[in-house]
This record gives sequence, structure tokens and C-alpha cells, in this order.
Amino acid sequence: MNQAAGFEGGRLLVVAFEGWNDAGEAATGAAKLLAERLNLVEIAAVDPELYFDYQFTRPTIVQGDDGSRRIEWPGASLRGPAPSSEADAAASDPPTADDELVTGPGADTLHVLLGAEPARSWKSFAAELVDQALAADIEGVVLLGAMLADAPHTRPLSVFASSENRELRDRLGLERSTYEGPVGILSVLADQAERAGIPTISLWASVPHYVHNAPSPKAVLALLGKLEELTGLSIPRGTLEDEAKTWESGVDALAAEDEDMAGYIEQLERARDAVDAPEASGEAIAQEFERYLRRRGDGPDGRNEPPRGEGPRDEPWRPRDA
Repeated sequence: MNQAAGFEGGRLLVVAFEGWNDAGEAATGAAKLLAERLNLVEIAAVDPELYFDYQFTRPTIVQGDDGSRRIEWPGASLRGPAPSSEADAAASDPPTADDELVTGPGADTLHVLLGAEPARSWKSFAAELVDQALAADIEGVVLLGAMLADAPHTRPLSVFASSENRELRDRLGLERSTYEGPVGILSVLADQAERAGIPTISLWASVPHYVHNAPSPKAVLALLGKLEELTGLSIPRGTLEDEAKTWESGVDALAAEDEDMAGYIEQLERARDAVDAPEASGEAIAQEFERYLRRRGDGPDGRNEPPRGEGPRDEPWRPRDA
């Protein structure tokens, strides 16, 4: 696969935000794993007083290893490779095992932006972060999101990859999202970055809505796999695969005790298998989903679906007989 300039070997920025864009904590889970594996340090941060409503996104109090307590404020920070002086100091720490290192083209210049979705001044917030990215010579942005969807937990969780950049779509075989409706901060940030000349890719993992209250390590794995595919990076999983198996087994156990839930999951599996079958035609796939939607009572247009490639609804849809 041909890689677009800036997405194999370039200075990339991976972005994830808590909140509306982060079903199952999948997006922030993937970004945090990258930041930890790369030993990134904070190089810039926004002033939370400008963008956050603390009654909506409250500060938290945490206790350090020494027993001291401190307040952590919501915000957003850009993390990058440690400056040479800090890197030299870190060299005295126990070395990271080779199988825990992120490797591949551009691994040594990878940056991560993590934060909480702001409550106000989104245009200024996005502009400030794009300025920080430009100052760090970022050449491409990958925005990670996760949405609640009618996805069976027993099948590989899909990741929808899209871009507003025509060159990236042509070179990487990406789609252009046709979604219209409410958006999260990721869409605003992507728009600002493209206007500033930084190409962007959006990756959205589908998280089973019937287990929306729990973190989804399986969705984290799906996002990391798609990120590797598009960038050429190799990202160690650590215990994540075992955690995903445990998560799936836990949902299996819940379904075994709930006949309605088990039946609903079987419907999702049949719909998914019809799409994935090699012999499935476009017409057959459309018919299967129309039948599925009629069983739900939504009609063939599926108006009650979460927006594809955007983010979760405020309240996830549930089977009407649940």
C-alpha cells in the first residue's frame, strides 16, 4: 500500500478526547498506551480556565505515591519526545524491554494530544491546539474516536477510517464521511488542522452499545490495529489482548443469564456475518439490514442509528423488549 506523505515516517500527532468522542474509553485508552510506551512528556497545555466548566467536567483529587494529595484539573496537553536533557536523565532509569517499544517509521517523533472535551470557546480551543501542532512541526494528524453502535461483541470490532483530504483518500483507500449532524471536538479540530495545511485522518471504533458502561479493551485493540495499518508503526499490546478476552468472556457470561440479550446478540451476529460473507452481494447485504431494522421497528432508513464516523448518542439505543 502506498502511504501518503506525512503518514509513514513523518511527524504524526495522535489525538483523543474524553467524553462524547470516547465510547468505552477506547480512544483515550489507545492514546494513553502510545504515550506510555513512548515515554512522552508534556510540551504544551491549554489554560483550563478558558475552556472548561468545572461543574460539568469536575477536577479530581488524587493521591501520589508519597501519600500527598493534589488536584488534577481537566484540560488538554500535547505530549512529545523528551528534550535531550530530560532524555539523558531518563537514561538512568531501568531500560524498557524491546518488546514494549513502539517501533517503525516516525516512532521517534510521534506526538500525542490527550484531553477532555471543552465546554466553551471551541474555535479558540482548536486554534490553540493547531498552533501547538504547527510549532511542533506536525505533518499529519490521526484523530481517534469511538462510537456506540449495533456491533456484536463476539466479532472483530470495525473501525471506520475517513479523511477530508483527497490525497490521503486516494493513496490510503479511505472514505469521505457523508455524516451530517451534531459533532464533537474531534471534527472541529480536524477542520482547523486541514485549514492550516495539516492533513488529517479520523478513525472511529464501533463499541457494542449494550455494554457501554464498561471500558472496552477490544475496541482499543481495533484502533491500534488500524493505526498500525495506516502508519507502518508497530505498537506492542502488552496485556491488552488478555484483557480483551476477559472482557468478551464477561459479556458472554452476562448474555448467558439474559435470554433477551442473548437473542439480540444473535441478531447482530447474523447481520454482521451477512456483510462479511465473501459471497454476499450489495443487494443481499442491504436486504439483511432492512430486515434487521424492521425487527427493531426503525424502518429501512435506520434513523435511530448512532451517526457513522462521528460519535455516540447521548442515550444508547436499546432493544425495545429489553
